[in-house]
Amino acid sequence: MNIPLLVFILCFILTFILRIPIALGMLMSSIYYFVLAPGPATGVQMAATQLLTNLNVSFILIAVPLFVFTAKVMNTGKVTEMVFKFANILVGKWRGGMGHVNIIASLIFSGMTGSAIADASGLGIMEIEAMRRQNYDDGFSCAITAASATIGPIFPPSIPMVIYAMFSGASIGKLFLGGMIPGILIAIALMIYVAYISKKRNYPTGESYHFRELIKIIFNTFPALLTPVILLGGIYSGIVTPTEAAALAGFYAMVISFFVYRAIGVKQLLNVIIDTVKTTGTLSLIVGAAFSFSYIVAIEHIPDILYGSLSAIIQNKYLMLFIINIVFLILGMLVDTSCIQVVFVPIVLPLVEAMGIDLVHFGVVIVLNMMIGLSTPPFGMLLFIVSGISGTPLKIIIKEIFPMLLVLIGVLFLITYIPEIVMFIPNTIWK
Repeated sequence: MNIPLLVFILCFILTFILRIPIALGMLMSSIYYFVLAPGPATGVQMAATQLLTNLNVSFILIAVPLFVFTAKVMNTGKVTEMVFKFANILVGKWRGGMGHVNIIASLIFSGMTGSAIADASGLGIMEIEAMRRQNYDDGFSCAITAASATIGPIFPPSIPMVIYAMFSGASIGKLFLGGMIPGILIAIALMIYVAYISKKRNYPTGESYHFRELIKIIFNTFPALLTPVILLGGIYSGIVTPTEAAALAGFYAMVISFFVYRAIGVKQLLNVIIDTVKTTGTLSLIVGAAFSFSYIVAIEHIPDILYGSLSAIIQNKYLMLFIINIVFLILGMLVDTSCIQVVFVPIVLPLVEAMGIDLVHFGVVIVLNMMIGLSTPPFGMLLFIVSGISGTPLKIIIKEIFPMLLVLIGVLFLITYIPEIVMFIPNTIWK
């Protein structure tokens, strides 16, 4: 190991020890490497050229701020409320109905935003308050809100899948399609768990609606429910690209929030745009820093060294997937999800390709793995969000979410070892 590489690795380790923001840590590590490496000016020039020619002109990457904008408009307008009401008429009358509503609402909302954090912070407030009114335990209410929010980036569209596609070159359309069945499986698995707990704890059944009320709610919700239809229909009909579909979804969300639900004005829209710019700036800094970081990893042949070391021991791709899943689940407990996606995923991608693992299948598996990390203590972001919006102590939520994490991990390994679950729809459409 040469001195520049050693300093590069040590600086990156210090990022976690000193709790430095991940983007700054990657930039710091990269700068020290280029300063110490032979011909630093050439290295910096090549990294900058790669950044400008491959990243900043990436049409795929434009979809990220557009989906962020869509999610923020949805949460500002009445769309989240409409989604919640529609889910309530579907499954709210069952025992533990509010728990089921929580899951179904997340599944529907995921078809609009592609963000777990938008789901938990937007729908989460309504879900937790509704469950409180019906005397559900606070810990359970918060835990199921966090666990169901993981569906957001699995069922299309998905912001993490867009970023994964940028690094891997996998088809966004196939990734989105590949997430459909796993997203539904997660919802079913969590609903089975809710049904079991509801019967055990005697949680209440929900209210039934008269036919006239049902028609009224469905009529009012219909414009919001058209969002995923327009988004996904546009992509898979070939009318628009995923990036253009993201722009279309953002425009449509703005129109229905302005003119249909009359829940957003010019002032609120301005605040949404400002929040979107802030979020996009943070994401851009992370992705840009990761690109420089990944460039150094590539020129130092770290993936090749990793593949040579592991392939000498492991010949079976399913064993390799098992090890990768375990490593990433552990990383999810300790490291922020954005760091995992932009640093560790690109390192294992050459290894995955060399083992003959389909990049679309792996993309869906690894995104679910990372989303589980969002609900995993001690650093799961969703846990802090639901704790913050509800005022529930974190330790109570953690106690309740562990069985749900086991359910999610069960689905993770199911889609890992039965690739057809992920690949069935993409292979059927793209024969």
